[in-house]
Amino acid sequence: NTTNLLHLLSSRMLINSIFFINHSGDIFLEKHWRSIVSRSVCDQFFDAQTKAATPEDVPPIITANKNYLISIYREKIYLVAVTQMEVQPLFVIEFMHRVMDTFTEYFDECTESAIKDNIIVVYQLLEEMLDNGFPLATELNILTELIKPPTIINKAVSMVTGKEGVSSVLPGSQLSNVPWRRQGVKYANNEAYFDCIEDVDAIIDANGTVVSAEIHGNINCNVHLSGMPDLSMSFINPRLLDDVSFHPCVRLKRWENEKILSFVPPDGSFVLMSYHISTQNQVAIPVYVRAMINFKDGQGKVDITVGPKQTLGKTVDNVVITVPMPKDVTGCSMTTSVGSYTFDPSSKQLRWDIGKIQPLKVPTMRGTCTAPAGSQCKDAHPTIHVDFKIMQLAVSGLKVNRLDMFNENYKPFKGVKYITKAGNFQVRT
Repeated sequence: NTTNLLHLLSSRMLINSIFFINHSGDIFLEKHWRSIVSRSVCDQFFDAQTKAATPEDVPPIITANKNYLISIYREKIYLVAVTQMEVQPLFVIEFMHRVMDTFTEYFDECTESAIKDNIIVVYQLLEEMLDNGFPLATELNILTELIKPPTIINKAVSMVTGKEGVSSVLPGSQLSNVPWRRQGVKYANNEAYFDCIEDVDAIIDANGTVVSAEIHGNINCNVHLSGMPDLSMSFINPRLLDDVSFHPCVRLKRWENEKILSFVPPDGSFVLMSYHISTQNQVAIPVYVRAMINFKDGQGKVDITVGPKQTLGKTVDNVVITVPMPKDVTGCSMTTSVGSYTFDPSSKQLRWDIGKIQPLKVPTMRGTCTAPAGSQCKDAHPTIHVDFKIMQLAVSGLKVNRLDMFNENYKPFKGVKYITKAGNFQVRT
C-alpha cells in the first residue's frame, strides 16, 4: 500500500540538506529541504578534510551527532549531503553525481564560478530534482523541458519580463513509460555515436609481476534520432560482461536471456552501460615500465624505460610518467630519449611527458637526483604513476557486433569508437 511504499522510499533515501564546499573549505551554496540545518553540522567534515592527505581521502561517510554526512569530491568542489536517518549511501552518492552531471550539461562546466554565475538556475534545478528530500526529476530530458538552460537570450528575457525560466506545463515524458526521452524529437541529420571507454587499474611490482589488475568500462552514447527509435546492440563476446550496470532505458530481461542490449535511448548524451572486469587473466596490460631508482650518499640514480605491450598494433599516446620523489630530494637532472621532463621542488614530483610512443624508438629517461647528506632517501621506494591513452582499442577484447534500429523508417548514421586509458596504474620500485 501507499504507506509501505513511502516507508520503503524513506528507508532508502531522504536528504535534508546539501552543502557545496570549495577546496578552501568555504561553504558557497546550501540548499535545505524540510527544515534548515545549521552550517555547524559540517564541522566534523572540515576536521576530516584537514586530516586528509588529498581531497579524495576524505571519508565519504561521516557520523556527526544525530546526522550522517555523505560527500563526493568533483571539480575541486565537495558536495556534502546531510541525512538525519540511516539511508543507503550509494543512493545519495549517485544522486549527487547526477546533480554534478546535470550542472555540467547546463553550464558546460561544473565549477564554483559557473555555479555562482547561474545561482537562480541552480536552485531551480535542485528544487525539481529533489522534492521534500526525495528524488523526483533526475533525467536531463525532463529537466531541460522544465527549466530552460541559461543562454544570453533567456537571461535577457528573464531580466526584462521578470519571469523565471520554469515551464508551467508538466513535460509529457514525465508521465510516459519512457520518462528519459522527451516527445516530438526531430532532427535533420539522425546520428548515434557510441564510445566504449575502458580505464585500466593495475599494480605492478618491482619484478614486473602483476599484483592486481582490473578494468572499469563505460559505453557513452550521444544519440540524436528523430521520433521514438528502438535500438538493439549485440556484442561478439558478451560473456566478458559479468559485473554490469545499466541505464534505466535498457530492458533487463532481454539482456539476461539473450545478452543483447535493447533500449529506447534518451535524447542526447548518456551512459548506456558500465562494467567491471577483475579477472586478471582477462586484463591485458598495454604498456610495460622498467624502473630502477636507488639512493646512496645523498644522490639517487634513476633509469626508466617505457614501451608498448599487448596493444594489437595500436599506438600508445598521451603517455606521462609521474614519480613522487622523497621529500628530502632537492633537484633532478635527467636525460630523455623521447619527450621532456620537469621537477617540481615544492611537490617533489618528477614528471616525464612522453606523448606518443613510436614503434622503433623506445623512450628512456636516465639521470640523477640530489639530496642533503644524511637524508633518509636510501630507504625510499617511490611508486611510479603511469598515464596513457590508446585509440581504437578495448583492452578487454569487448567488441560491438551489430547495432540495429526498429520502430522508425529512416536510416541513421551509426558509429562506434573504442578508447583504452590508464586509471590508477602504478609501478612499484
